[in-house]
Amino acid sequence: MKLYYSPGACSLSPHIVLLESGLAFHAVMASTKTHRLADGTDYYTINPKGYVPLLELDTGERLTEGPAIVQWIADQVPEKKLAPAAGTMARYRLVEWLNFISTELHKGFSPLFTPGMPEEAKALFRSKLGDRFAYVDAALAEQPFLLGEDFSVADAYLFVVAGWSKHVGVDLSRFVHLARFIERVGARPAVQQAMRAEGLIRGG
Repeated sequence: MKLYYSPGACSLSPHIVLLESGLAFHAVMASTKTHRLADGTDYYTINPKGYVPLLELDTGERLTEGPAIVQWIADQVPEKKLAPAAGTMARYRLVEWLNFISTELHKGFSPLFTPGMPEEAKALFRSKLGDRFAYVDAALAEQPFLLGEDFSVADAYLFVVAGWSKHVGVDLSRFVHLARFIERVGARPAVQQAMRAEGLIRGG
């Protein structure tokens, strides 16, 4: 399989999940600025949407959108417990979290990365993100991960999105449960490996 990614982007989430899964894959960097691969290939010829992630399966099929990709990966290795079984209420809780992270957090950061966005508008988006992260912090007050005791694909996604806060002035310092979560997930070997592979941390 091939995972098309851009360093530190939301594609870090399926990168982490692939390493957690133990499945064999090859990571291919696709610049979100030039939309070209290292060999000069136009990324739009691979993904007409132009953004990452994209997972190319061994069959040649291509799957886009992070929440869909991470669930597909999890379902290939049910013994890893990266996602609850399909059809269970626990699985719908996972989907609930993936949707929340995607629409309320991930998309909330987009204006903060947009060149020329007025500072007044950015302040509004930072405030709204603070409200959303307060909800997450409360959910993590009684359990180590979003679904309870087991790490899931939603935790990988939350870890990645929360990590963007330090680059765009979103203050998460008051959220102690979220801070512990970020530390807990960040210490996982697969997370460390993915971040090293993308050049986000050094060592090892």
